[in-house]
Amino acid sequence: MKQSHRNRGGALAGAFVLILPVFFPSLFTPLSHASPSLLSEWNAPKPMHLGLLNSALQQQDSQEKLSDPWSPLPDEGWKPCLDSSNAPSLPTNSQGYLQVFLDGGLNQQRMGICDAVAVAKILNATLVIPYFEVNLVWQDSSSFGDIFDVDHFIDVLKDDISIVKELPEDFSWSTRRYYATRIRATRIKNAPVHASANWYHENVLPILESYGIAAIAPFSHRLAFDNLPMDIQRLRCKVNFKALSFVPHIRALGDALISRLRYPPDQREALGTNYLKEVTDAADRQGPGKFVVLHLRFDKDMAAHSACDFGGGKAEELALAKYRQEMWQGRVLNSKFTDEELRNLGRCPLTPEEIGLLLAALGFDNNTRLYLASHKVYGGEARLSALRKLFPLMEDKKSLASAEERAQISGKASLLAAVDYYVGMHSDIFVSASPGNMHNAMVGHRTFENLKTIRPNMGLLGQLFLNKSMSWSEFQQAVVEGHQSRQGQIRIRNPEQSIYTYPAPDCMCHG
Repeated sequence: MKQSHRNRGGALAGAFVLILPVFFPSLFTPLSHASPSLLSEWNAPKPMHLGLLNSALQQQDSQEKLSDPWSPLPDEGWKPCLDSSNAPSLPTNSQGYLQVFLDGGLNQQRMGICDAVAVAKILNATLVIPYFEVNLVWQDSSSFGDIFDVDHFIDVLKDDISIVKELPEDFSWSTRRYYATRIRATRIKNAPVHASANWYHENVLPILESYGIAAIAPFSHRLAFDNLPMDIQRLRCKVNFKALSFVPHIRALGDALISRLRYPPDQREALGTNYLKEVTDAADRQGPGKFVVLHLRFDKDMAAHSACDFGGGKAEELALAKYRQEMWQGRVLNSKFTDEELRNLGRCPLTPEEIGLLLAALGFDNNTRLYLASHKVYGGEARLSALRKLFPLMEDKKSLASAEERAQISGKASLLAAVDYYVGMHSDIFVSASPGNMHNAMVGHRTFENLKTIRPNMGLLGQLFLNKSMSWSEFQQAVVEGHQSRQGQIRIRNPEQSIYTYPAPDCMCHG
């Protein structure tokens, strides 16, 4: 009897499996783009801008574009300008060894490296390859040499400063553990944010002269952007744009991803048989295709810190409020404003749906190849569903490369970010959904190379998305007009602004 019951149960289960594709075909379509979760559509939050989304989907194929989104930037006459006004020369006698301990993510560390080189030049010191602290958020223990090509770094800067990979034996005691145990005379821990060159002469140089070594920890945003010699400014840019090259395996994987984005096969072959396998024979190629790199920057921290409403209802509101309290104990000022006030002020990060509507309004259609550069999207595939409807040719590292190819970067946030940075620098268009370290670094680097980079007008978009009666044509017109001057054109750096985001005029020459 029990056996008969099991047989009937098995038959019913088998029948259910057979008819399931009829009623839910989307669950069984090939997962060729960005590896969506099978069951995510059942839990997807409702679109926040359904009217605009439906209009964009209906008009993508037929709408007359107001502008060509792929048109290159015009030449404004600015060129990279990194040569020193004086012939570069090493000091005859180094004042000692300079150590710096860098925290933060990849792009914060990148800026710290540039500042460290500049401080070493200011002090006539020998720089020790910077030490990377373990990232508290991502728990990434990657070192400088795991991410950047050390030999290239030293070679590019060999005429500017002395650099050593390791301290000589006489100073081998100067380690992170040594400075963690007690106060040490050779450690500087009170370097102010945006310290002047004079501060380093007064506070660090005496330690170098007394002990032959000085260790600065923490070292993040510890050098001013103003009132520095032009040679120092240009040296910072030389480090950022020339000396910092990723290690070969990151560049190789990045090149493979770029090739697959530019030359997509009609039917993607199963990956994994050959490392960094070519996707198609060069003779069959029709010429390189174009692609957009999108950095979403929509993780849980970003969503909670903003205190904005993202359409997930009461449950999401309570979950983010709880997370905000646990992380920042009520210190998030944005939580004192209403959602409408925050959006009017441009303080709400764009959701995947909203950045998709922005790109659609700018003229990108459903044939656009989109590369998603993000560590983790809050809400996962459910949150990406509206963006995927607008741009079905959306890819990421997992969809473009095999597990074997990704083995060396898997689980390492800094290496994952490095691959995204590399692909971003080789894309036709780069756009970041919200300002941040990655956004700032890419804006500056792509400005230096005169590459098109869309900077969302957060204030304008916040106001447009609040208007629930706006038609698609009105929305599109407002978006196009509001972003005409936000596509990578040169912006002159103002006092106190970062030289890494605004390299002109310090590191670029006009005419």
